[in-house]
Amino acid sequence: MGFLKGKTAIITGGGRSVLKDGSCGSIGYGIATAYAKEGANLVITGRNKQKLADAKEELERLYNIEVLPVQADVSAGADNETVVQNVIDETIAKFGRIDVLINNAQASASGVTLADHTTEQFDLALYSGLYAVFYYMKACYPHLKETKGSVINFASGAGLFGNYGQCAYAAAKEGIRGLTRVAANEWGPDGINTNIICPLAWTAQLENFQQTYPEAFEANVKMPPAGHYGDVEKEIGRVCVQLASPDFKYMNGETLTLEGGMGLRP
Repeated sequence: MGFLKGKTAIITGGGRSVLKDGSCGSIGYGIATAYAKEGANLVITGRNKQKLADAKEELERLYNIEVLPVQADVSAGADNETVVQNVIDETIAKFGRIDVLINNAQASASGVTLADHTTEQFDLALYSGLYAVFYYMKACYPHLKETKGSVINFASGAGLFGNYGQCAYAAAKEGIRGLTRVAANEWGPDGINTNIICPLAWTAQLENFQQTYPEAFEANVKMPPAGHYGDVEKEIGRVCVQLASPDFKYMNGETLTLEGGMGLRP
């Protein structure tokens, strides 16, 4: 325990969300908690200032680490390279290093069929997901090269299996997988390992999906063979911790499906 002490991790989409039952409803916050328990200082980004502030307060109070919250939103029409570079500049000014980049943020209009999808909805998924990963990876590369760090990108079973009503989301996530595999080849010689996680966890986003698009939810979301949805900290966040550990540096360019048996594929 504590092998990340003195290191810095950037987690996009790291704000704190709460489910109706009061439990944690954010994969990003679950990852942040797992990293905080290992002693890492954190940079968390997101669109909602209050969720970022809530995350900072709780993580610093419970785990005696430092958290830098930075509001950042990669979107169509914005100066996205400047938005992302500001996150990196603030990170280096505060902590002086970047050891792990976790690209978790993603917005989409899931539940809308391909025939009904608008260009604006397609752009929402591609900018918040694929373009954000592209910009963050480019901006972090020089710093990750110095620390021989790790990149963990989030994709989805929606892309692996072509889920109904998730065309833009699936396209963005499969683009992220392709980008990650290229980085594994290009950055492996620099000592950077880059991997992909496809998670299945009960989150506030999934809860909202169930309420807003019940038909698409029924078509896509099943109880996994494990008999429960993943715990955002213990079953998703802890794997992210391991992927940044020395024990897993030789794993590079791989897709891990953390779906309790739902992610089986050839």
